[in-house]
Amino acid sequence: MNNHEIDYQIIGDDMQFVEVELDPGETVVAEAGSLMMMDDHIHMETVFGDGSSQSGGLMDKLLGAGKRVLTGESLFMTMFTNEGSGKKHVSFASPYPGKIIPMDLKELDGKIICQKDAFLCAAKGVSVGIEFQRKIGTGFFGGEGFIMQKLEGDGMAFVHAGGTIHQKTLGPGETLKIDTGCLVAITRDVDYDIEFVRGVKTALFGGEGLFFATLRGPGTVWVQSLPFSRLASRVFAAMPATGGSKDEGGIGGLFNIFSDRS
Repeated sequence: MNNHEIDYQIIGDDMQFVEVELDPGETVVAEAGSLMMMDDHIHMETVFGDGSSQSGGLMDKLLGAGKRVLTGESLFMTMFTNEGSGKKHVSFASPYPGKIIPMDLKELDGKIICQKDAFLCAAKGVSVGIEFQRKIGTGFFGGEGFIMQKLEGDGMAFVHAGGTIHQKTLGPGETLKIDTGCLVAITRDVDYDIEFVRGVKTALFGGEGLFFATLRGPGTVWVQSLPFSRLASRVFAAMPATGGSKDEGGIGGLFNIFSDRS
């Protein structure tokens, strides 16, 4: 195997974190800011690009970093290496309520295509790149963007998504239509396209947007029930338009109504 072999445990329900167990010399790579806690004798190192290969030249590292910029991620990632004599643990937390999905790339034909902000951490050697969609419609109207992440290798990778996660296996020619923001990941054989919502009334008043994703099997699809963009829009819509008290929406706000003498 090219990737480090790591053991893990996912802890929690709605606000999960993954605890990775590292043998001496093993390394896990994670997004900057995802660390929750770690044991002693674990060495942290910030790397340029995705950290999958540090033996290449400057141009290789610049290309790897450029790919991460296109997907909206940081130029840098962090590597955590066990430099002790026994097993050590390091934990990474989800950035918002949802689930962490463990993916063994060796069992998934070496590649997973996922939404651009889904990656959390992976065994050293997993490559985090970009996946360009071939069709123009997907590029302009993909909702989450036509530039998606691809995780390649033969080790463990962990992605996170919002709400409840549903894994669905599509047969040859089987089609699934979903909201573009609800798509978490697909295997490499799934055909992904964007379709226009038919019917003017449906498009304008249906509340589901003008486009949805069409996935055609064979392959596996992971779907999330609560995309972060949808959660953020609801929170933003509930915020007071101008100023306002922090407790306007609760019992405190009720007392403020009666105490307001202006």
